[in-house]
Order: sequence, then C-alpha cells, then structure tokens
Amino acid sequence: MCGVVGIVSPEPVNQSIYNALTVMQHRGQDAAGIVTWGDESGLKMRKSNGLVRDVFRNRHMLMLDGNVGIGHVRYPTAGGSKSSEAQPFYVNSPYGICLAHNGNLTNHDELAGLLTCEDRRHLSTNSDSEVLLNVLAHELQVRVNAKLTTQNVFDAIEALHRRCRGGYAVVAMIIGFGIVAFRDPNGIRPLVLGERDRHGRKSTMVASESVALDVLQYSRLRDVHPGECVVIENDGTFHCNDYSGVVRHTPCIFEYVYFARPDSILDNLSVYKTRLRMGEELAGKIVREFPDHDIDVVIPIPDTSRTSALQVAYHLGVKYREGFIKNRYIGRTFIMPGQAERQKSVRRKLNAIDLEFRNKNVLLVDDSIVRGTTSKQIIKFAREAGARKVYFASAAPPVRYPNVYGIDMPAASELIANGRTVEEVEKLIGADRLIYQDLHGLIRSVRHGNSDITEFDTSCFSGEYVTGDVTSEYLHELELRRNDAAKAERQSNRDRESNVIAL
Repeated sequence: MCGVVGIVSPEPVNQSIYNALTVMQHRGQDAAGIVTWGDESGLKMRKSNGLVRDVFRNRHMLMLDGNVGIGHVRYPTAGGSKSSEAQPFYVNSPYGICLAHNGNLTNHDELAGLLTCEDRRHLSTNSDSEVLLNVLAHELQVRVNAKLTTQNVFDAIEALHRRCRGGYAVVAMIIGFGIVAFRDPNGIRPLVLGERDRHGRKSTMVASESVALDVLQYSRLRDVHPGECVVIENDGTFHCNDYSGVVRHTPCIFEYVYFARPDSILDNLSVYKTRLRMGEELAGKIVREFPDHDIDVVIPIPDTSRTSALQVAYHLGVKYREGFIKNRYIGRTFIMPGQAERQKSVRRKLNAIDLEFRNKNVLLVDDSIVRGTTSKQIIKFAREAGARKVYFASAAPPVRYPNVYGIDMPAASELIANGRTVEEVEKLIGADRLIYQDLHGLIRSVRHGNSDITEFDTSCFSGEYVTGDVTSEYLHELELRRNDAAKAERQSNRDRESNVIAL
C-alpha cells in the first residue's frame, strides 16, 4: 500500500506535496519522493528511504521549485526495501515521464518479459511500478506525432488498461505537458480529485485520500472513476475520459478496515462512518454468540479500532476505556518489512495501564487479525497487567487468503487464520474467547449509504479475486518470492553486495 499525490497550480507546489505526503504517511513508511517541474527550473527530483520528514530537508525543498509536481510514500510489496525502488520513477523517452503508483500488477512477470523482448525497453528494478511506467511510455511512443495531445494520452491509457491487470492508482507527470492520473478498471485502489480557487487562481490536485485535500484546503470534487484517465495540463486545463472497456467497480474493502485515515472519504464513503457501523455489527455478533457475557470493559487496540470499539461498548452497555498507550514515534507494525521487526515493534509501541486491566474481564477490539503476532503479544500484555479474562474481537472477518492488489499479505502460510478454525486461532493467540465480524456484516457496514457500489474486493477474506486472473499457481509463486523469509534473504544479499562495493 502506498500514497500518491499530484498537483498543478499557479504557485510553487513543493510545500503542498510535502504536506500531503505527511498526512498520508500512514500509507507507507519505507520511502518518499517528490518530483517537480517549472518552465524555468526544469525537472527536479528528491527521493530516498525513510519518513517524509527525514527524506526532505530545507535544501531539498528549496531545490524542488516548480508549479507542477507529483509525490509518493511507499511501503514495499512487489519490490524490496531499498532506495533504488523509491518513487517516483523516471524514463526519458518519450518526452520524459515520471510516475508514482499505488497497487500491484498481477501480470508483472508477463509484462516485464514483453517490455524487454518486444518493446525493447530496459528495466532496472523488480518493481511493478517501473513496469507500469514503461508500458505507459511505450504506448505513448507508438502514438508520437509532432505534438503530444490529450487524445494521445487517452489512447495510451486505454491501451495500458488492456495490457495491465491488477489494482493500480497512478499519477504521472509528462514533462512540459502536465499530470496524468488514472485508476484500474475495477477501481481497487482509491484516487480522489480536488480543486482550490484563490482569488481566481485555480489549482487542481489528485491524491490517494481526501484527507490530503482537506489539509491543503482543497474542495473534494469526486473520485476518479474506475478506468478513467484524468489529464491536468500545465496551464490548469482539465480533461477526463472514461474507459471504453469493461468496468466493474470493486474497491478494496481493507482500505476501510485498516489503511485509510478515519477522516477520509473514499468512493463517496466516509471511513469514519463505516468503522462506526463495523462496531455496531460486531456488537450484534457478540450478543448473538455470547449472550451471557461477563465483559467488564471494552478496550481498543490503538489506533484504527477506536471508532469500532466505542460502538461495541455502547451497544453492549459496558464501559469503554483506553487501556493501552501508544508510542506515536513507532510506525504501523502491519506495514513494517519482516516479521522480526514487527514483533520487536509491538512491545516498543504499546504499554498497558494496569489500572484498567487489574481483576477485570476485558474485551480487546482490533480492526483485524492478519498474522496474529500483534494480537498474541497484546493479549499477553493484558494478562501481565492483571486481567482475569481476556476476550478478543475483530472488526473484520478472518484474513485467510493472500492479497495480491498492493497489500503486503501475499503468503497464505503467514496468515494465522489460513486453514484454521476460529477456535484454533483463539487458542494460538491465547484469548479466552475470539469473535470475528461476519463478511456480510462488514460489507453492510461499508456499503451503507452508497448504492452505486454493489460489491467490493474482499479477496483476503473470501478468496475471490475480482480481476479473474489469479490462479493457485500464481499464488504459490507469489508466496515463494514474497514471504518474509524470501524478503530477508534478498535483503541479506543486498547488504553483502553493499559491503563488497564498500571494500
């Protein structure tokens, strides 16, 4: 999962892009990058591993002048955790194109082979984002004429959609022309349009989440439609074109469960309200399955489960308490590369308030249970703090299947619920009782109030992949390449190579 932003403005955009990336830092903590363009200053780029605040110093911001730009925050899925795969990526032909991407291509290997052998384009990383960039560059190249036109761009994106499969939301900058933004025909990954008018001077922005628009005082216009291509020329002229092929709007439901900020609106759905309804649905499930419960207090696992936990406590008629204090300077454990790093971070990240646990039967509420590492350790913390009984509730159903559209849960063997019953998971994490949300309850919670969306990508819960091209062979190969052990081995090899070069 990553965050992207693009802005065209009559004013310098460097600070605005920086601020947008800062509020989308939750979408990626591995690397950050900004590219800007100005008629006089030309192309400027800064990208590196690290948080936004660490990657960009004052000297970098002064260098990044220009009134057109794109930005990216990254966490690694298909690629690795290294600065050579920090985005945006750049290719100089044709025109010069920079691209930032959120998502994952399911036909990455096939495309990479075609690009190398048939399109004669060179790939320098294993990132599917670089593949996307080169597909776009090739499709523009074959349509080159005396002058680049908006129609050329629309035709190129149509061709790209026919070639690429998976989930992707993209912002690209064509040097001297403008910004291009587009979304896969399933609309799996989010992309939101905004506009700001200051004294008759209009700026246009596109970002992964509406919260980025809010912070910069842009009005949210709408979401980019599935398959739609949006072009914002350097002078601010706006164009859009819907995809002529098959469109099936199935946004990723896990955005609402965990990834997106609660103050965002994605596909016209309030993340905050969906999480409130998740709490209501979960409370109903608890009452049905555990009618004679002896819960004394409901305690959320900070931060994403707070909204749901409040509703659970309210509908159960028991106290809600903050029993864990979170260290704000530790990143989100789910998106940390490697299981060992995630395990170490849980203890550094959370500390229990004994007063809220001592001699009480507590219900811990989390947004989801993925690998089970965090859940198991947190239950242990609660017992150490003196809890009599520790019940655990998940606002999402069991995560039993890999996600292949840009969320780092590719290995089924690393998912605690894969191939296990609820009772078996309950025992493994050490809970006195475990309650999961039902899938139909989750869908009801998210879909409420927007009849335009009739289905979601629920593949990590249901095993049903909306793009229709995910086979058992693909999932097996994906697991071999992208489980934690494989990632650790690749990182170790890179470290050895770096040491040899240094010597």
